[in-house]
Amino acid sequence: MVRLTCLLRRKDGLTPAEFHAHWREVHGPLIAASLSGRHVVRYEQHPRPLDDYGGDDDPGFDGVTVQWFESMEAYRAHMGEPDFPDIWADIERFLDTDQLHFILTEHPRVVMGDDAASFPLA
Repeated sequence: MVRLTCLLRRKDGLTPAEFHAHWREVHGPLIAASLSGRHVVRYEQHPRPLDDYGGDDDPGFDGVTVQWFESMEAYRAHMGEPDFPDIWADIERFLDTDQLHFILTEHPRVVMGDDAASFPLA
């Protein structure tokens, strides 16, 4: 399993509420209905609470998204679908792509929690 984790900042000119509404009501459904999205095993949106903001110009991150893929091949395939440019165009509508930080990771090593016994630390 491969996970794409992205730290997200909204595009200048969007309020936090506008950002979160677009992410929830437009971008999420766009991925779910796309050819690109068929390669995604799980898609998570982790929004920052609106009452955590210090104002519309707050410089912090606005949320985290996590997309799960069966393999690196599946991750690459999702970007190769013919509708991926449409997804990227939407990303550019509401995200500051210059401040988009992401990392690909493998299955986690659970140190504490329900599944900790299932995953060795080595």
